[in-house]
Amino acid sequence: MGAASAVTKRDRPLGRRDVSTDHRRGGRPTELAVRQEGSPATPRLIVTATPSLGTMAERRHVRSIVESLLGSRIDLRNWYRLAEADRRLRPLAARFRGVKPPRFPTIFEALVNGFACQQLSLVVGLELLNRLAVLCDVRRGTGRHATYAFPGPHDVARLPPSSYQGIGFSRQKVRALLALARDIDRHDIDFGGLTQSGADAVRAALLERRGVGRWTAEYVLLRGLGRLQVFPGDDVGAQKSPMAWALGAVGLRGRQQSRREMAAIRGHGVLPPPARRLVEGG
Repeated sequence: MGAASAVTKRDRPLGRRDVSTDHRRGGRPTELAVRQEGSPATPRLIVTATPSLGTMAERRHVRSIVESLLGSRIDLRNWYRLAEADRRLRPLAARFRGVKPPRFPTIFEALVNGFACQQLSLVVGLELLNRLAVLCDVRRGTGRHATYAFPGPHDVARLPPSSYQGIGFSRQKVRALLALARDIDRHDIDFGGLTQSGADAVRAALLERRGVGRWTAEYVLLRGLGRLQVFPGDDVGAQKSPMAWALGAVGLRGRQQSRREMAAIRGHGVLPPPARRLVEGG
């Protein structure tokens, strides 16, 4: 991925992430450490929170965060059945068995990731996000032992534009970032209703925001709301592999058979637009 994340740490056999929650005490984020026990067929996730969670509300909130981050409630049985019948998908599904589509825990975090990663490149975007986490200083520990949570709207809204320009955000991205953070912090907008809205309604609502274009709106639909049938249509880099896969299928098996196979995949929400166009276009 290039730049390492200041927010998420991978420390085998644990995955660790600091999170800011509505229930944090004294401004400190909560560290979540996750490990898996049991067999691949019957896995069990064990989550350890530091500091420990004191109320049922805190436990429910952290459970929701973990389920979003790891996609643990997504049922992929239909996908595995589909992959088992395809000689190209079968080894891929077996290799990554148990991996589920991840999400950001909030729409705010998804939008900020979209702003950063569309500025120049993915590597530059990840570095900007690292700098943002350090700048907003929602952390546990000090010095070399410091770990950072992704900042919330209030953490971002309190700093002046020059702070974000100083770490590399463009003027347009700073305007979009601060407008988003301040509107959420003042309760001028509430994204809660988007979870129950259709993709078209969500896309239209997001496109009204400063700095949000089609790619960012569809990125948030996929990574922020878990709409697996949506794929960022303007993501040229991500289009190349699906298109190569689709064209390879045409050469190997014939156009009509390829259409049938990809149409079946599309029903499971894993077919990006380039391959969709091959299915639909004739």
